[in-house]
Amino acid sequence: MQEDPQISAVIAVLVENESGVLARVIGLFSGRGYNIESLTVAPVEDGGNKSRINIVTSGTPMVIEQIKALLYRLVPVHRVSDLTQIGPHVAREMALIKVVGTGEPRTEALRLAEAFRARAVDSTTGSFVFELTGASEKIETFIDLMRPLGLVEVSRTGIAAIARGPKTI
Repeated sequence: MQEDPQISAVIAVLVENESGVLARVIGLFSGRGYNIESLTVAPVEDGGNKSRINIVTSGTPMVIEQIKALLYRLVPVHRVSDLTQIGPHVAREMALIKVVGTGEPRTEALRLAEAFRARAVDSTTGSFVFELTGASEKIETFIDLMRPLGLVEVSRTGIAAIARGPKTI
C-alpha cells in the first residue's frame, strides 16, 4: 500500500488577541508531533482585538485536514483557512542577512544583493546587513550564495500570506 505524499500547507487562523492563544496553538502541534515550518502572529484590527496567525506546516493530506479541524476547536479561534486549498495566494517573508568581508568577496556580495533587489540596511568597512523580501525560495537561494562570501548571521520573519483576489479568511 502506497503512503500519501507529504504536502505543504499555509494555514491562516484568525483568533481573539488574548493571552495564551499562541501557546494553545503551539501546544496543539507539539502534542501531536506536527512540525511548524514558519509561524507569524500580529494584530489585524484597529482595536487590536483579533490577531492573525500564519502557519506553514507539512504532512499528508489527512494530517493537514486533522490540523485544521483541531484548530477550529480551539477557543478563541474565529476562522481557519488553508490558503493552499482556497486558490492562489501571495506568501512572502523578510530576512536580514549579515555578511562580513572585504575586497573581492565584499564586491561580489554587493553585486548579488543588487541582482536580488536586497537592500543594504547597515554597512561598516567590514560588513553589510542586507534586507531581502520575497518568496522563501528566493531568500534561501540568496543565503546559499552569501555563504562563501562571508555569511555570519541570518534572521527571518516567517511567512506572511494572504489570498489573492476578493477571497478572505
